[in-house]
Amino acid sequence: MTASCAESLRQRNFGVVTGHEPKKRLSESTRLLAARYLSGEIGRTMDVAHCAIDPDFFLTLPSANRVYAEAIRLIATHAPLRIEQDELLVGAATLREATWHRVPLLRHSYFGCANFNDAPDAFRRAITPDALVSSVSHTTLGFDRVLAVGYAGIRRELEARLNRVGLDPDARDFLESMRSCLDAADIWHARYLRELDRLIAEAPDEETRRHFSTVQCAAERVPANPPQTFHEALQALWLAWDFQRLCGNWSGLGRFDRMLGPFLWKDLADGRITLDDARELIAHFWIKGCEWITADGQGSGDAQFYQNIVLAGVDETGNEIANEVTDLVLDVVEELHISDFPIAVRVNSKTPRRLLERIARIQRLGGGIVAIYNEDRIIPTLTRFGYPLEEARSFANDGCWELLIPGKTCFAYQPFDALKLLQDTLGLGAVPLGHEYPDFESLYAEFRRRLAFSLTSLVNASSRSHHPTPLVSLLVDGCIESARSYYDLGPKYTVLAPHPGGLPDVANSLLAIRELVYSERRLDLRTLVDILRADWEGHEPLRQSLHARGLFYGNGHPVADAMMQRVFDDFTALVAQVHDRLGILRPAGISTFGREATAFLPHRYATACGQKKWDVLASNFSPTPGTDTNGPTAIIRSHCAMDFSRLPCGTALDIRLHPSSTSGEAGLAAMVTLMQCFISLGGIFMQLDVMDPDLLRDAQAHPEKYPNLVVRISGWSARFGTLAPEWQRMVIEHATGKRES
Repeated sequence: MTASCAESLRQRNFGVVTGHEPKKRLSESTRLLAARYLSGEIGRTMDVAHCAIDPDFFLTLPSANRVYAEAIRLIATHAPLRIEQDELLVGAATLREATWHRVPLLRHSYFGCANFNDAPDAFRRAITPDALVSSVSHTTLGFDRVLAVGYAGIRRELEARLNRVGLDPDARDFLESMRSCLDAADIWHARYLRELDRLIAEAPDEETRRHFSTVQCAAERVPANPPQTFHEALQALWLAWDFQRLCGNWSGLGRFDRMLGPFLWKDLADGRITLDDARELIAHFWIKGCEWITADGQGSGDAQFYQNIVLAGVDETGNEIANEVTDLVLDVVEELHISDFPIAVRVNSKTPRRLLERIARIQRLGGGIVAIYNEDRIIPTLTRFGYPLEEARSFANDGCWELLIPGKTCFAYQPFDALKLLQDTLGLGAVPLGHEYPDFESLYAEFRRRLAFSLTSLVNASSRSHHPTPLVSLLVDGCIESARSYYDLGPKYTVLAPHPGGLPDVANSLLAIRELVYSERRLDLRTLVDILRADWEGHEPLRQSLHARGLFYGNGHPVADAMMQRVFDDFTALVAQVHDRLGILRPAGISTFGREATAFLPHRYATACGQKKWDVLASNFSPTPGTDTNGPTAIIRSHCAMDFSRLPCGTALDIRLHPSSTSGEAGLAAMVTLMQCFISLGGIFMQLDVMDPDLLRDAQAHPEKYPNLVVRISGWSARFGTLAPEWQRMVIEHATGKRES
């Protein structure tokens, strides 16, 4: 073991820094393999594709689907293989372009060569550059179908559809492109089996030969056929998921324990496997999920590839599914602290305290790797929106935390800044204040009109694009039957959800305006607008007096919560007027996903509730930093004062806790109580993140000391040292509630 691997193994865990040492259950070889992946050693072996589509291929003016399928064939045929000596699973996404949210080969085929410029004009007009290279994310594909029927079952469905009469040329072209992608997956799989043959033949000793033979035995039947053992099921899931990933598609995995539990039960009953063996296999799955770690910081950080996993909760019939796989996953995450598979555990009022304590023990290690969904709120909300009960019970996420039906949904959302709408109403934008607004209600009515105008443009937009998606469409219900692609209303559900950010900042600002201008008449609205335009310069006592009042969302204050509820109710009522349009569902959601520190920030002014320009404001549907002064229980009470049955796409509550508040059995019990409170009061999704701001500042100054310090961002986890400076600042300010210099 190299010195760098040993250091990575020692420092990979935030819990070691905070004094919460996790229990060690895994073998030393597995722990060292994890250290190699976490150090970026494996990720740095990725390479760009060194082949391109033959220019002669374009002489027939192939469709976008045919071009895409040809790229997938070449990827499967030429992508570098990787089999590490100690791994128990095979398959690797080895092309660097895939980590850039691109389909490998396509950019090189069109823009790195003369092919695209030399292509016939008709083709160039029909295909845009974005359509050629962009891949799919914000989805959870139907990997359960691979485990149920294998690629062979999907192929039979595809052939049956092709053999039916009535297909137009475009539909046939699409289905045949899907078949080509399925052929490509078989090519990639066969290459790995041949490589295992070589490794077995050249093994230097019997132990190595037995190891590779075991790996080959688990891989040779799947994913072409349904798996028969737990090892085969894990291998089938990995190969199906990682081939999508190799080709640039970033999918969540969905309900991991729901899919794999039955295979483990059967193996345990037959005496084929032990829980310790199963834990090692799951650990190798988690380790291989780190294959894209390179320690290259960019924007929202390394590890942000939308590969979320959902655990526990009820099945389609309403029975709890938490099983041995659930516990083993939590064992692995607790010990290895791998953040690349962020976990959301589905909980409800009947969830055993034992499971809540398991969640809390991992949460207090830091990093926000484990969050919770409240089924008691979510399932009725989804059925109220119109999903059948069985499908509502199967909900998962899109790669962050938005709610969808996995394997059946094309999902997208439409972010916009509600605070900017209010500030435009006040004349803080390019257009000065043009109305006197003699009373608060006239001001509020104008804000509501602007909100309605923005939503009108959003609900009349379409999510349909020209991006070819034959590979993704193979694992989405409806695409084969309808012979339409993922982005062409092929899935059973297509969702385009309006998502405002800054609603807590809007409510706080409206309340401050109502009190200062209209109730107390301490100043008129134009004067307040001038103060905000000047960033509170010369009016610090007034600004501080606003903070001293504590009239902010997140403190359990009925007046502040009532204003938040009014804004929330008006937004959700407006969206609810259009359940679907253009064949697309329009469920309301609320999110920021870090835009409060990036896209929104440059366009905002100082707020009427006392924040200055460039302050990082509310994340998702959480309190504005620095305004919550009554503790996490008050935050939950304020948050859950909203009627979340009106929010079918969901929202997130982000709560940061200092390590000192989570120590010992008392700290553990307090975290469990917070989760129980959230469930009973009707929240949707909560992210508890234990972080020490001083440690974060030290990591900002000395990233080499904390190579695998993990923080929760907004639906994903990231290694702190790989975040861009503005993202690091946002994390620290959310933790402290204070502006960082």
